[in-house]
Amino acid sequence: MSNIKPSLAKGTRDFSPAEMVRRNYIFDTIKTVFRKYGYAEIQTPAMENLQTLTGKYGDEGDKLIFKILNSGDFLKDPKKRGFDFAAEENSNKLTPLISEKALRYDLTVPFARYVVMHQNEISLPFKRFQVQPVWRADRPQRGRYREFYQCDADVVGSDSLLNEAEFACIYDEALRTLGLRDYTIKLNNRKILSGIAEMIGKPELIIDMTVAIDKLDKIGLDGVSKELLERGFSPSDLDMLKPVILLQGDNTTKLDSLKSVLSSSETGQKGIEELQTVLQYIERLQPALTNEIVELDITLARGLNYYTGCIFEVKTNEVAMGSIGGGGRYDDLTGMFGLKGLTGVGISFGADRIYDVLEELNLFPDAASLGTRVLITNFDVASEDFALPLLSRLRQAGISAELYPAAAKLKKQFAYADAKGIPYVLIVGSEEIQSGKPAVKNMVTGEQEHRSIVELIEMLKGD
Repeated sequence: MSNIKPSLAKGTRDFSPAEMVRRNYIFDTIKTVFRKYGYAEIQTPAMENLQTLTGKYGDEGDKLIFKILNSGDFLKDPKKRGFDFAAEENSNKLTPLISEKALRYDLTVPFARYVVMHQNEISLPFKRFQVQPVWRADRPQRGRYREFYQCDADVVGSDSLLNEAEFACIYDEALRTLGLRDYTIKLNNRKILSGIAEMIGKPELIIDMTVAIDKLDKIGLDGVSKELLERGFSPSDLDMLKPVILLQGDNTTKLDSLKSVLSSSETGQKGIEELQTVLQYIERLQPALTNEIVELDITLARGLNYYTGCIFEVKTNEVAMGSIGGGGRYDDLTGMFGLKGLTGVGISFGADRIYDVLEELNLFPDAASLGTRVLITNFDVASEDFALPLLSRLRQAGISAELYPAAAKLKKQFAYADAKGIPYVLIVGSEEIQSGKPAVKNMVTGEQEHRSIVELIEMLKGD
C-alpha cells in the first residue's frame, strides 16, 4: 500500500490552537455584543436541499454552490437510467439526477427558510445571529477561500429604523472592544440612488449608474465619468451627477444638498427622510457616532439588487483593507419560500479581514492570558500527590491549569511551558511539599519566589 501524501482540499485551511484562540476571541467578542442588543443565536445545517438554494443567488451564484453526490448507484433507478450521456451536451442536466443536497452558500437563505418553517414558534420581530461556515465552489486565491465563516445578525418583521441605528451602535461597540480606534461606518439608502437615476431621467440605468459610482475610490472621478459614458449616460447627465457624487461637508450638509437636488423625486425624498431618522436615533443612542464615525456616502451601492432601504459598509482607516462589514434593509426576504411581506435588515462582520487587521495592528491579547495560565511540575509520585488537589483548587478558582502528565526533567517541563506560551510554572519539589509553598517561576522575566496556595491563587486571578 503506497503512502498518501497528506494535503488540504484547495481553498480550505487548518487552524492551529494559537489561531483558534484568536478566532474565538473575535467571535466571542462579537457574539457578546449581539446578545447585549437582544439577538439570539441559531444554527442551521451545513447541508440544505439543493432546491432550497438554487435560484436564489443568480446564475453565477448557482454555479458556485457545492453539490453533494447522492449515495448509491443512480443508474439502478429506472427513471434515471434513461439519461442519454452521448446526446446531452449540457452536463448540468445530470445534476438533479445525482444530487439532491448542497452545502450552504451563505447564512441568509437558510435563515429565510428557518423563519418560514418556524413562523408559528417565533415572535416577531425576530432577532437572530449566526456564526457558521459557508462553502463556495469559487476559484481559490489570496484572501478568497472555498470554506469560510460568516458572522451575521438580522432582524425580520420590523420596519422600524431604530434597528438600523442599533446596528451602527453594534458595529461601533464590537470594533471598539476588539481594540480598533479609527474606522468609518458608511451609510446610504437605495431610495436615494433610485431618486438620482430618476432625476436624470434614466431610472432603467440605475444598476449601471451605481456600479460605476461605487468605484469612485478605486478609479477616481475621471474613471467613473468614462465608465458612465460607456454605459449609456450623456455628458449633460454627468454634469447633473457630479455635484451629487462629490458631496462635501458633514452629514447634515450632505442631506440638505440632497433635499435640494432631489426635490422632484418622491423616492429620493423618502430615502433622505429615512437616513435623517436613522441619524437622529443614533444621535440619541450614541451621540459621538454621528459626528465622528457614521458617514453619509452617496457612492456606497453594495448589493443593490438585494437591498431596498439603508445600506451599511464598514472600513478601517488604520490598515489598507477592503470593507470589514456591511449589510442593509431588504423587503420580502421570506417571499422566496411563500411567506410574503416580511421586511428585515441585517449586517455581517468580515471576521477573516478583522483577524488580519488585528494581527497587523498587534491588537490581539497576549495568547497566554487566553490559554493555560500555570503548569505544575511533576518529578515523582510525591510531587504528583501534592499537585493533584492543588490542580483542582486552581481550576475551581477559574484558573486554567495543567499538571505535567508524567515525571520528567525540569528542562523538558520548562520547554513544554515555553512552547505553549504558559506564563507561570509551579515547581513542586520535596522542599516545596514540606513547606506547602510551591516556587512560582515567571517564564517571561525568569523571576522565582515561593508563595502559599492562597497567595498563589490571588496572584494568578489578579494578573
